Amino acid sequence: HRNKVKDMFYHAYNGYLERGYPYDELRPLTCDGVNTWGSFSLTLVDALDTLAVLGNYSEFRRVANELTNNIDFNINVNVSVFETNIRVVGGLLSAHLMADKAGLELTPGWPCSGPLLDLAVDVADRLLPAFNTPTYMPFGTVNLRYGVDANETPITCTAGVGTFIVEFATLSRLTGDAKYEEIAMKAIHALNQSRSNIGLLGNHINVITGKWTALDSGIGAGVDSFYEYLVKGSILLDMPELMEMFKEFLGPIEKYLKQGDWYMWANMNTGSITLPIHQSLEAFWPGLQTLYGDTENAYKTILSYYDVWDKYGGTPEFYSITQSEPFNGREGYPLRPELIESTMYLYKSNKDPRLLEFGKQLLRSIEKVAKTNCGYATVKDVRDHRLDNRMESFFLAETIKYLYLLFDPENPLLTTMKGASLREFGDGRECILGAGGYIFNTEAHPIDVSALHCCDIMRKDTENSNIWNTFKSFDAKTLFTVNRSGWEPNPEPSGQRTWAGSDDRNVSRLVTNCDAESYHMKFMKHGQIFTEA
Repeated sequence: HRNKVKDMFYHAYNGYLERGYPYDELRPLTCDGVNTWGSFSLTLVDALDTLAVLGNYSEFRRVANELTNNIDFNINVNVSVFETNIRVVGGLLSAHLMADKAGLELTPGWPCSGPLLDLAVDVADRLLPAFNTPTYMPFGTVNLRYGVDANETPITCTAGVGTFIVEFATLSRLTGDAKYEEIAMKAIHALNQSRSNIGLLGNHINVITGKWTALDSGIGAGVDSFYEYLVKGSILLDMPELMEMFKEFLGPIEKYLKQGDWYMWANMNTGSITLPIHQSLEAFWPGLQTLYGDTENAYKTILSYYDVWDKYGGTPEFYSITQSEPFNGREGYPLRPELIESTMYLYKSNKDPRLLEFGKQLLRSIEKVAKTNCGYATVKDVRDHRLDNRMESFFLAETIKYLYLLFDPENPLLTTMKGASLREFGDGRECILGAGGYIFNTEAHPIDVSALHCCDIMRKDTENSNIWNTFKSFDAKTLFTVNRSGWEPNPEPSGQRTWAGSDDRNVSRLVTNCDAESYHMKFMKHGQIFTEA
């Protein structure tokens, strides 16, 4: 079945290259291209690491060099901050970390430097103006060249506020620039402090005032990846604080939103059910339950979702739990990956062969219903299988990748030490990379945890070594040496005293001329020095 998934990928990928490129997406019914999320060949960026997962390293190198040499993000285009982060920043970071295995020419400092990493930094820097709000929560849209428009709406969904820690912390750990991780954490803490009295979050919030504008609380659209990133961020960064935060949300979710094996939507302040529906995006939840160890409930939940798929050959965007039918106006299936994603995690956890049978059924359904002459099309209505003229980039980035990994459970991305390699640096230091423990961002872009650890530890060692060398060479006696020859008091100073070459406004800057650094970072460094001494 891996080969069938490969055939599916290349049918869609080649269709995009031949008919859709350089536009963002392929239109699979008319076999042409269209710009959707940013006008920078989004499908090519999103699909790049899938090429490496499938073992097509020559095409990976060609596309990576094409992007490095030709892509330009300095364009007058308004983009979704959320989508650009998960698809573009995440895709570039993952491809950067796969460069070694794919045989791409590496910079001497890789994985802590490299052209694909530089591109990811460029995109992230263009998103940062969105976070310049009183609440630290970002606007939903930003212009890649000019920043946030003065008339931009301040209303952002919960996921659009809290889905940055995986990509931004990866940037910080690889580059040594702490600002990305700090910005993502501020947004997370702002959301955490905005929970209701019963511990739930709403769906949309005003990032200027911090007031909720949509009070429906759920685990689906507009909220989902915030919870996902609390768990994955905790694992990626070895940060128990994030897992504890997730557990604080999990209690109210289980208490108010769970009805049987389904999760519904409720008022964030009262807990009363407002929307008894299942959304296809919610199918990520069993996979998340598996990640934090609740496989028993994960299995029960996913079986309910399979029943919907089995009935229609796809999961509609909204499914009425009480009426047992697609919700009117939301009956489409845009080839989303979430049900396949959860199947992959559960199968990796327990090796139940029934899950592989479910996976084969999912594969057959997509092949039968959605395939066109040049790609795969969104299902406009799961009841009659009419198609829509769109193939989202996540089909190649997520749906195909999770299907392939489901049938390849011993893939290095899913195993420990199988794909490990030793990276030697010019100064004699070494790191083990690809040791296992990959974390997939919400667009299925895998991040190598060991690479983050490698760059972070080496940089801290270098900083500590430099400080320690400075400390050892410092002569405290010189601090108290005063040349008193020719010194005379001046009892009557003439005119106003000023600092040479300055005016009064610059005195403070000159007196306190030291690097700005958070107090906890200073404390950490000095603590390491004196511990080692």
